[in-house]
Amino acid sequence: MYTKFRVILENDKGVQVAYIEIGIDEKDRKSISEELSKVLADSYTLYLKTHNYHWNVVGPMFSTLHLMFETQYNELALAVDEIAERIRSLGHRAPASYSEFAKLSSIKEDGEYPDATTMIHNLVSGHEAVARTARAAMGIVEAAGDAPSADLLTTRMRTHEKTAWMLRSLLA
Repeated sequence: MYTKFRVILENDKGVQVAYIEIGIDEKDRKSISEELSKVLADSYTLYLKTHNYHWNVVGPMFSTLHLMFETQYNELALAVDEIAERIRSLGHRAPASYSEFAKLSSIKEDGEYPDATTMIHNLVSGHEAVARTARAAMGIVEAAGDAPSADLLTTRMRTHEKTAWMLRSLLA
């Protein structure tokens, strides 16, 4: 049974939140959440792009790419949930709108429907971008001693680097 009294505080947005005492101070939790929000925005934008390509790919590689893109967007759907939940567990709101993602993401939307080869090139670039964004966040996470976020970022980097390699292999 807990005997310590939990204080309800107001955060910087005026919202009442329970005091968080996980061994990472608020300043670090906010910085980490801001970096994870960029990873989330890149991941969600890449999810949408991959799902678009799954629906709209045509040509001789249709079946292979259609199935590959489906596997990739399903993996990304699980990843965005995990990233958003980590941000929430640090006591901050996760970005959750197209406009927020557009401001935070380093990945841009396509202006038209590219051919299959261009789709592959674009997805390689997208996966590499998410890996770079995750890598850039790692310094802040490690300095704060946030092992769960470091583990999450390591998993994301490994996944995106492997996926980029697999896609690049289609272009050889």
